[in-house]
Amino acid sequence: MPELPEVETTVRGLARFLDGERIARVAVNRPDLRRPFPPDLVQTLTGARVTGMGRRAKYGLVHTDREVTMVFHLGMSGRWRIEPERPEKHDHLVLTTGAGHTLALNDARRFGSVDLVPSASLESWGPFAKMGPEPLGPDLTPAHLKTAFKERIAPVKLLLLDQGIVAGLGNIYVCEALFRSGIRPDKAAGKVTLPALKRLVPAIRDVLTESIAAGGSTIRDYAQPTGELGYFATSWQVYGREGEACLCGAPVLRFVQGGRSTFWCRKCQK
Repeated sequence: MPELPEVETTVRGLARFLDGERIARVAVNRPDLRRPFPPDLVQTLTGARVTGMGRRAKYGLVHTDREVTMVFHLGMSGRWRIEPERPEKHDHLVLTTGAGHTLALNDARRFGSVDLVPSASLESWGPFAKMGPEPLGPDLTPAHLKTAFKERIAPVKLLLLDQGIVAGLGNIYVCEALFRSGIRPDKAAGKVTLPALKRLVPAIRDVLTESIAAGGSTIRDYAQPTGELGYFATSWQVYGREGEACLCGAPVLRFVQGGRSTFWCRKCQK
């Protein structure tokens, strides 16, 4: 599933072709993805000017001069294609700008979504209403995590994946951040010390920033809007490396938490 760096990379790629442009044509090639497209999607976006682009957690935001924001989620296999040479079967939403640029939302497994939300109500929109702070923003602090983890016996990794505690963190980057900060993924969150949290917060920021700079991590279907792959997977230190040697020489281990694979090093993470 595309995580925060992949969505951020996607938004930045789209902005080069959408930001400030008028949407001349909107084509919806099927009635739904994970849920139906908004019934007024074509009417609302046709002729609208894009006034800005953004991201909230793992959602991309396309703001328009009609005081409505198109919110998209890439689901498991979604990706935007810019200036595609030819249409593909799974191009479910296609935007054409006044400058003649074509942008196609391609989603083979159709777990993604597209919504129209009044721009003034974005923060109170259902999925956003109870989200925690952005991991790259100033509100994610060791003190915030200390409060959120207080007396919690749930594993620290699972709580970091809770969008109500931190918005946008996913499995890959939590594994990597916990490794960099030397914290066991199965440690009770309430027992993680403040010094450890002071290592964890910058580790989260660093791993996300490095991944964005590398275009994200390509797994299965993900590609940047330009068609380029994301290369951060070559920098993974534990994720997907079960049985390989850690930097310390010990083997990278894997176990399942909350239905997802956790990768870690018993020697480096305490």
